Amino acid sequence: MAEILDGCGRAFHVVNLGCKVNRVESDDFAARLLSQGASCVPLSEASLIIVNTCTVTGEAEKKTRKAVRQALRANDSARVVVTGCAAAIDPDTYASMSERVSVVPKGRLTSLFDEAVAASESLRVGAEFPTRVGVKVQDGCNNACTYCIVHVARGKAWSRPLPDIVEEVRMLVGAGAREVVLTGINLGSYRFEGATLAGLLKNLLEATPDTVRFRVSSVEPRDVDDALIDLMARSNGRICRHLHLPLQSGSSRVLKEMARPYKADYFENLVAKLRAAIPSLSLSTDIIVGFPGETEEDFLETCRVAEACRFSKIHVFRYSKREGTPAAKRADQVAPEVKADRAKRLEALGTKLRADDFAARKGTVEYVLVETDGAATTESYHTIAAPAQTLPGDVVECVL
Repeated sequence: MAEILDGCGRAFHVVNLGCKVNRVESDDFAARLLSQGASCVPLSEASLIIVNTCTVTGEAEKKTRKAVRQALRANDSARVVVTGCAAAIDPDTYASMSERVSVVPKGRLTSLFDEAVAASESLRVGAEFPTRVGVKVQDGCNNACTYCIVHVARGKAWSRPLPDIVEEVRMLVGAGAREVVLTGINLGSYRFEGATLAGLLKNLLEATPDTVRFRVSSVEPRDVDDALIDLMARSNGRICRHLHLPLQSGSSRVLKEMARPYKADYFENLVAKLRAAIPSLSLSTDIIVGFPGETEEDFLETCRVAEACRFSKIHVFRYSKREGTPAAKRADQVAPEVKADRAKRLEALGTKLRADDFAARKGTVEYVLVETDGAATTESYHTIAAPAQTLPGDVVECVL
């Protein structure tokens, strides 16, 4: 399929949709093209457009189809390569949109880039990329939450070899990266020759200077073990004292119907254990409102758990039917206006909790990473103005 990338000139544009893993993959596509002398240009000027798709919900699927149509309308001559989760689930839909569309599995597209340029020549560091550099260490998922189809699109869980990850991180640090974010579809399931996520982090700490910090992206509650908690507690902030721990619902009944492998009290006990070991820990989360059959009592229980856990940020999602999932077939769908009301109320609670968390940190010292837009990201994942006389990429101490 190398002909897909041939004859496309030197101008490209990458459209990214979906999760942080997609973001890392899209940035990698862009880095490989830049290393070959291509230029990243606006959509209308590109001769090659890559759309990295998402299919996690029905709404995400709609946005994906819209993005491909927009690319075709905005540019009447570019080759459009559609890849990612939505393309894996329903390739015919995208291939039928235009003769200019080529549907390429993500693994095959990555292989094409690998054949063209070595990873050491295409690092995702520089003005074109986020200051916090993501590294994908794991892909796929062995869970089957009843609202999700990503395990079908991505396949079974697998992990990258630990030495390959360490080498990539060393190269990124050598190129100037100061914060590395470990990402994966089910990050906590990382396993390589006996090494878990904690083992991987231990190797990365040993392989890099003290000036480099690591951030763990979303990790499932059941995958947060004592080894990870202990390592975070002892890392003196080199592993950011922040975790994104998806709750999804504070109702044990709803969690069971979602096929989430824990109850609400397990989650609360885990949070208490984490805070006992790491008192300054910041916790963000994902919560779905309006899952089929969710009652007002279920929703209020979710709000109670959110308050008890003192989340620093809540990503609120209104349940959106994804065809092909068990939840989409249920007859007890929640009315749109009820979902909207619950989302609004939970968002208001999330705003309050975030303000409370930041207020509690005032006067404390955290290391912050200076971003490219004059802002800085604290260890606890708050955004503040960049300290004076700092440059993008700097990691400096700051009194909040």
